[in-house]
Amino acid sequence: MATDKAEQAVGRAVNPVAAGSLLADRAYDELRAAVLANRLRPGDALSVPALATQMGISRSPVREAVQRLIHDGLASHVPHRGAVVSTVDLQDVRQLYVVREVMEGLAARLATERLDATRVGELREMLEAHERVVGSDYDETAHIEMDMAYHRLIREVAGNTHLTSALDTIQGKAHLALHSLWRSPEAPRLAVAEHRRIFEAMTSGDPDAAELAAREHIRRLRIRLSQAVAAGPDRDDAGGPGIHPVA
Repeated sequence: MATDKAEQAVGRAVNPVAAGSLLADRAYDELRAAVLANRLRPGDALSVPALATQMGISRSPVREAVQRLIHDGLASHVPHRGAVVSTVDLQDVRQLYVVREVMEGLAARLATERLDATRVGELREMLEAHERVVGSDYDETAHIEMDMAYHRLIREVAGNTHLTSALDTIQGKAHLALHSLWRSPEAPRLAVAEHRRIFEAMTSGDPDAAELAAREHIRRLRIRLSQAVAAGPDRDDAGGPGIHPVA
């Protein structure tokens, strides 16, 4: 009976995964997208048998995918329940953003010192693609993926594997918090504008300016999140529904 209920719950959240190689990667991509799009919500159980049934694959790649979600901070292991989508606590999120501000600033500084023409082109192309997504037919999933990819590319350019590993985990949970606690029509536009300021600072060749721009971006996210939560659970920055209670 419990398995039946779990299957019914995830059946609305995840899609079948095509057979072939790299099943664990595809299962991970599908589960991660479901979490970041709020189809799998904070506290939802990640039942391996139920997810495997809904995705039409064996349990082994699903189990590996769930473990990767735990590593990314998007899921956690709860005694007597198993894996669940990570819940969001406002105080924890505030602390998370304080740490992320410092680390993203360091990543931008290090990346500026290693930037070359090829990497400048990659960053520009990604930024322009993100601007098109935000400026035309808005796709929330595409926005989230491109937002995360932009920061990930900066870390890659920075070339510090320890910093990258730590920020990958922090960024996943940070995005989960934003989606759970604050969604505003202005969020994508603000994010892209701040990403462009980081890009301009980096391409100016000034590591100090790049670090400052990256830190300011994360600081503004933290402030907007706190203000939105303080405003109440039923209004967003545009005066409409959009802020979700802490899970």
